[in-house]
Amino acid sequence: MKPVDAEAWICRHVDPVGEITLGRERPWSTVLRVPVDGGAAWFKACAPVQAFEPRLSTELSARWSGRVGEVLAHDEERGWLLLADAGRALVEIGNPPEVWLAALPRYAELQHGEAVHAGGHLAHGVPDLRELTLPGRYDELLRSDLPLSPAEVEALRRFSLGFSDLCEQLASLGLPPTVQHDDLHHANLYLSGDDLRVLDWGDSSIACPFFSLVVTFRLLDEQNGLPPDDPWYARLRNAYLEPWGPGLTEAFALALRVGAFAHTFAWLRQREHLPAEELPDHDRWFAVVLRRAIARIPR
Repeated sequence: MKPVDAEAWICRHVDPVGEITLGRERPWSTVLRVPVDGGAAWFKACAPVQAFEPRLSTELSARWSGRVGEVLAHDEERGWLLLADAGRALVEIGNPPEVWLAALPRYAELQHGEAVHAGGHLAHGVPDLRELTLPGRYDELLRSDLPLSPAEVEALRRFSLGFSDLCEQLASLGLPPTVQHDDLHHANLYLSGDDLRVLDWGDSSIACPFFSLVVTFRLLDEQNGLPPDDPWYARLRNAYLEPWGPGLTEAFALALRVGAFAHTFAWLRQREHLPAEELPDHDRWFAVVLRRAIARIPR
């Protein structure tokens, strides 16, 4: 991305009232803050690994106003996205489960409605993590140099057939594949008045919808310290499942088991596009994600 080109493009869509500054720079995207009357707009340049995000965000914005970021402009070819300010991230006030109790049904409604658009999203580059693709992804994981001990890698190898069986069980339930955010945590949920907006869709995939709560629940554990038997998990699960209909508690539990591994496949995809100097920091957290998946292997 050439800063001059990006600023010229930004100025065709909004009128900055001050200097455009760097908000965040990562291997997968660069974010610029654009001061405008009344606040700020946000420019995002996506690397090829997340090049589908501008189009996906634009489609979601058109169909789900008030639930995702408001897209002011996008350039699919260059991977550029310009968003209106979405308020403040939930992380700024902690990670209160009460907010998720309101946000998750709204997110589930979005997923339910987007199921009819899954094919279009796949055709425009959103990664395919539907159930029957996952055993092949598992094989790719086993062929990779993982930041794990030999015993942990062996545990993954032994579970290969078991994982395939779980994927077949989940596929047999007939849950509609749809967009799932795969990074649904308190830094990507924004509050503004009555709006609860989910931003940063660059880690998304087309998959079993219930996979999304793998990350949400992980952060409630790691950041809030909620133990596995805390009643909040059941309350949030039930709130999320309400738009999907009754009788899905067991399907949800199965989806979380499979989804923990699907989440590692997303991390592996990102890893394959990182420069060597970024790998140590990435692998430190990749190991955490892998071990949480391994913990779901039956003993």
